Amino acid sequence: MNRRMPKVIAVGAAAALLAACAGGTQAASDNDGGDGGSQTLTLASVDQGSIEPVVEAFEKANPGVKVEYTTSAADQYQQQIRTQLASGTAPDVMSVWPGNGNPGATYVLAKPGYLMDLSDQPWAGQYPEALKTVTQYEGKTYNAVYGLNAIGAIYNVEALEKSGLEAPATWSDVIPFCQAAAEKKTPAYALGIQDNWVTQLVLYSLVASELYPEDPDFDTKMAAGQATFTGSAWEGALAKYQEMYDAGCFQKDPLGTSYEASQALAADGKTLGVVQGNWIVSLLKEKNPDATFTFKPLPALDDESKLLIPAAAGAGYGINAKTKNQDLALKFVSFVMSPEGMKLFVEAQGGIPALPDSGATVDPALEDVGTYINGDRTVPFMDQLWPNPKVQQTMLSGLQEIFSKQSTGADMFKAMDADYEAGE
Repeated sequence: MNRRMPKVIAVGAAAALLAACAGGTQAASDNDGGDGGSQTLTLASVDQGSIEPVVEAFEKANPGVKVEYTTSAADQYQQQIRTQLASGTAPDVMSVWPGNGNPGATYVLAKPGYLMDLSDQPWAGQYPEALKTVTQYEGKTYNAVYGLNAIGAIYNVEALEKSGLEAPATWSDVIPFCQAAAEKKTPAYALGIQDNWVTQLVLYSLVASELYPEDPDFDTKMAAGQATFTGSAWEGALAKYQEMYDAGCFQKDPLGTSYEASQALAADGKTLGVVQGNWIVSLLKEKNPDATFTFKPLPALDDESKLLIPAAAGAGYGINAKTKNQDLALKFVSFVMSPEGMKLFVEAQGGIPALPDSGATVDPALEDVGTYINGDRTVPFMDQLWPNPKVQQTMLSGLQEIFSKQSTGADMFKAMDADYEAGE
């Protein structure tokens, strides 16, 4: 199967033009479940900065209903949710990733029966085929995905203009750009790999163009046992990542910098940008409302016509199969998938709605994302159809070990191959 995002998604989504890999670390719960016949819904989310207006609108549309919610970073969330589901302490509604790539993904949670079947919901029948692939398990839909996301280099326009530099358009431009930025005492990119999920983003951006233009069926070959990470263009992409690291493309001590701290660096112009998902644009604007940001691909090739970006379904919402609050949970998920809910999410995060006709206005910063999606120049996030979440976890920890000089790329890819071959 060609891993590129089918044009049916691009066309349908672009009609409204552009959720999230990760969130922040805040909580909100000033509702006591109340008296007077009020109903309380519990919710765990990774959508910091965008779940808040959705909850507010949902409560306003449903007088007497209260939503008690928490937001947390992806690493923390993925560690907690399986434990909560297994112990019967999970919330009514929770963030769920598409596919099979991490401990909070659709296949991983649906297989043991943790998620409610949502196949009979009207929005489930509207999914394009590519979304069905990563939101269903054994033909049943378990994930309400409201948006599409992309990964690339997001620049602080004012900082870039002040530096007198231009964003690199080809791989040959990247290292000189980084070196020139370092000479001006403003590193090119913020990198917060203290949070290990962030380590994958630069690599995914580079793999998109390093691998798929020449080998678009790589994932099909992997699934058939005809290819491995070892010996593939993944090695070349990692070599470029390491070259960027060694050339000073990032600020000092990325391993000691958190996801949130990296946002502050880019927002305040202490770096020229950050390699992240489009969902970070709204967070950057919150930190610096006076700044302007723009999304560009992180190039891995010198042929601009072959450049691709990672773009795929973002995290959505699933319902706890054991919830005692089924009607209210379904009402909330239906609201998320309504034009009003999607519009709130997409405009708060900066993304593309998963279904057309949401009426969402896409942030001008994401103009290039729409161009790449409309041009069929995308590949899904690499982990979404891997056979188990161990592959991604091995990669994330392996990258941290590589940059702390405790391991090598050869060791990491060998371990990823072993985890992949182990299957489900």
